[in-house]
Amino acid sequence: MIEVTSYDAAWPATFARIAGDLRAALAAIPSATVEHVGSTSVPGLAAKPIIDVDVIVPEHDVTAAVEALVAIGYVHRGDLGVPDREAFRPPDAEPRRNVYVCTAGSLNVRNHVAVRDVLRRRADLRDAYAAVKRSLADEGGLDVATYTARKSEVLQQVLAASDLTGDERRRIWQLNDPSVTFPTA
Repeated sequence: MIEVTSYDAAWPATFARIAGDLRAALAAIPSATVEHVGSTSVPGLAAKPIIDVDVIVPEHDVTAAVEALVAIGYVHRGDLGVPDREAFRPPDAEPRRNVYVCTAGSLNVRNHVAVRDVLRRRADLRDAYAAVKRSLADEGGLDVATYTARKSEVLQQVLAASDLTGDERRRIWQLNDPSVTFPTA
């Protein structure tokens, strides 16, 4: 079941606590940055109440960043089919969070940051995205893959307002919904 809730003003503070722990663990990797991404990073946006965090490092620091998170109890889950992104299970249940180590400049990072930044500045797209998310959650019975795939159309509208190229948007569509051909109109 997919749960989508109204924006919670506590999410930035929750992210800050998570980021503080991650930054402490990554202190030996000066290139590492920690970004709040996903819907909880957009003021006013309805979201699944799970904080999404990208730890961004150059490719040569990925292994060190993975090792640093494992050292503080995160369980490395591999890339889960997403290039240039390593997923982790947190060492505890609260706060609910998804943590990823991502290669700087990768399409995955550019996608996350583009969606966040466009939705922060475009209330019309933020509200359209929220409406789709709430509608899908209200259907009930959707798994995460189906939920993600069915958001693809509205996410493409968001990404069209970013600096991502048409080819990059097509690759994101294929990652989120491989069963449907990318619209060419």
